[in-house]
Amino acid sequence: MSVTAEEPQPLVPRPGVAFAGVFIVTFCGLFAVGAVLPVLPRYVHGPLDGGNIAVGIVIGSYAITGLLLRPFAGRLADHRGRKPTVLLGSILVAIGGFMYLLPLGVPGLIAARLLLGAGEGTVFTASSAWVVDLAPLPRRGRLIGLYGLSVWAGLSIGPLVGELLLNASGYTVVWLFAGAVPLLGAVIATRLPDPFHPAPYLEEEHHSLIEREAIRPGIALALASIGYATIAAFVVLHLDARGVGHGATVFGAFATMVVLTRLIGGDLPDRVGPARVAIVAAIVEAIGLATLGFAPSLSVALAGALAMGAAFSLLYPSLSLIVVSRTSETRRGAALGTFTAFFDAGIGLGAPIAGLIAAIISYEGAFLVSAAIALVAAATIAFVIAPRGRALLATR
Repeated sequence: MSVTAEEPQPLVPRPGVAFAGVFIVTFCGLFAVGAVLPVLPRYVHGPLDGGNIAVGIVIGSYAITGLLLRPFAGRLADHRGRKPTVLLGSILVAIGGFMYLLPLGVPGLIAARLLLGAGEGTVFTASSAWVVDLAPLPRRGRLIGLYGLSVWAGLSIGPLVGELLLNASGYTVVWLFAGAVPLLGAVIATRLPDPFHPAPYLEEEHHSLIEREAIRPGIALALASIGYATIAAFVVLHLDARGVGHGATVFGAFATMVVLTRLIGGDLPDRVGPARVAIVAAIVEAIGLATLGFAPSLSVALAGALAMGAAFSLLYPSLSLIVVSRTSETRRGAALGTFTAFFDAGIGLGAPIAGLIAAIISYEGAFLVSAAIALVAAATIAFVIAPRGRALLATR
């Protein structure tokens, strides 16, 4: 049937606009998460009269549900669609933010953080699959990398805004902000196109929460993430112990390099190949960590941090591209849920491992062991993941 001038056609955002929308939705969630980070320790110590252990439990409980529920969120995104799953996650993050307002003490904060972790893990996992659905195949790696900046931006800007709100108006305004911003993200999500159409669910089908094709790349990501956990937790103390100081500046250089590399070199996995980029990146990460471990001066420490930032920036999109290239569209959400859970595991285990090594040997030893683990990640990619990819291609 021909279309007449009187028949209005629905406005469908261009893929670039839709990608920007998904980016903003995820940013809103992480913005809210970041805003409370500098505020919660003061709140636990001050109005709640809690100690350092209580602070650690409140802050750390967030990661538990994020780690455990990512595979569930991925499976839900495959069965119900990306948009409904992102909306659910955004609402959970909002409820978690508003729960800070309840006078339930430390247990109430822990409950809020557990709900927040579940929501953030759901948003990021489903949005990651949504971005892959929107991305043209030749630019998939670059867009995965750019999408990851939504997390870095939210966690970088959020604490600054949270601090400003606390100083200007107090705790209540911070909690209201943490609940309202994810709701804004949910509203934006309702206006975005979701090109993915879930296949009909069949009772006789076997649906595993853990996708096999994501396990090997996930292990490599977890190993490489230990280096990030080490620099995040101990670079300040390490450089102070060596008489170099300026640890915050060095970490800032690392974070800045992560962003710049994603912006400038984000297409390297697409052009060179994700496995090759990931191998080189893991080796460069090891060099950066070793340089930081031995750093006798600020200039050397900065060089190590810049190398570490450039390498770490490329590892996630490269390994993620390997995962999605080996997974069907109908299993993509579950695969990314499995894969990103390994990132949480690497961060969650990396800091305690580095702390144990620092206590037994030294801070320098922690950085050097992390460098050795990054080389294990490179070997895993080169000898376990890449050959499997070539074998898969040979059978097709």
